[in-house]
Amino acid sequence: MTAFEKIFHENRDFIFKYLLKMSRNALVAEELTQETFFRAYMNYDSLRNKENASSWLCSIAKNAYFAWYNEQKKLQPLTFAEDMAASDNTAQFAEQKELSQQALHCLHELEEPYKEVFMLCVFGGFSLKDISLLFGKSESWARVTFYRAKQKLSERMKQTYGL
Repeated sequence: MTAFEKIFHENRDFIFKYLLKMSRNALVAEELTQETFFRAYMNYDSLRNKENASSWLCSIAKNAYFAWYNEQKKLQPLTFAEDMAASDNTAQFAEQKELSQQALHCLHELEEPYKEVFMLCVFGGFSLKDISLLFGKSESWARVTFYRAKQKLSERMKQTYGL
């Protein structure tokens, strides 16, 4: 068994569950799991720390998910227009969408590990204990990092958009 095969067998279920939590669709999670391991195989030489492969794979999986998500947004513009037309509160809907976009913009400007911990907790649905295991740190580290990420995101929103 090669080193990559070992990494694959040790992390396959974890990456699938991670993507399942993000996508909430088993078929999409399966497809993105395959995409993740394909990308990992193609870039295996760039993995510096073989013992911490799960973090590296999660990063690849997250990027694969967001690439898929962005592609889906491009393919479904009519549903958004229909939802907006059906809404009685069009102004409120547009305001919430703008606020969400501003928050995501500020989130992507956060430095690591704050951005990763925040995304795993909020978007991935991971517990702080799971995040601590993923990073090989203590649960209190994950809790403090998540708290600081929320603070930094809030500060950036206030500085950038006056919120």
